[in-house]
Amino acid sequence: MKRRNSILLIILALLAVNTFAQQERKYIRKGNKEFEKGNFDDSEVFYRKAIDKKDDSYNASFNIGDALYKQEKYDDAINQFSDLTNKELTKEDKAKIYHNLGNALLNNKKIKESIEAYKHALRNNPSDMETKYNLAYAQKLLAQQQKQDQNQDQNKDKNKDKNKDQNQKKNDDQQDKDQQQQDQKDQQQDKNQQQKQQQPDISKQNAERILQALANDEKKTQQKVKEQKAKAAKVKVIKNW
Repeated sequence: MKRRNSILLIILALLAVNTFAQQERKYIRKGNKEFEKGNFDDSEVFYRKAIDKKDDSYNASFNIGDALYKQEKYDDAINQFSDLTNKELTKEDKAKIYHNLGNALLNNKKIKESIEAYKHALRNNPSDMETKYNLAYAQKLLAQQQKQDQNQDQNKDKNKDKNKDQNQKKNDDQQDKDQQQQDQKDQQQDKNQQQKQQQPDISKQNAERILQALANDEKKTQQKVKEQKAKAAKVKVIKNW
């Protein structure tokens, strides 16, 4: 009796597993139809429903990554494919995962990381020509980016030197202007000094001396006039009768 019950439980478990597997495949098929129509967000919904029925479904997980990539949700797609790289899978499956991971990284402007992903894909499938092409393309983009960065750095240095020269010229011009103003100021001071030397100040003592000399001259003149008047008075007038 116990044996019969155990067998029955096993059969029921197998039926349940088979039912979930059928539902998983059903949702994957529906997701694939929506994917082919270009309804990538709807296809993602069906793929996630397949995961609900079988959480370790590789096909559903891989297709979710593709649906996210088509929706340009590159960060989410990168996370999805990165999680799959840790699973125990065949080399062929790992090559596909790394190839799609490289595409998501490249579209997310992570060129160096995409190159490493493509290299991992080729280690698992060296004959994949599409991956080889994508790797070469990513390497070319990286070289162009590095050249562009180098040119930008050189332009920065040139602009820095140019600004330095302009600032130096501005400083030199200001110094010349200041020097001219100082020269004009010095010339004016020299001119004022010359005028001051030509018109010396008269001290109080000199002024008194000059006034005294003028007074003495006046006295002499008056004395001379008096003497001439007195002399004229003594002259006799001879009348001619």
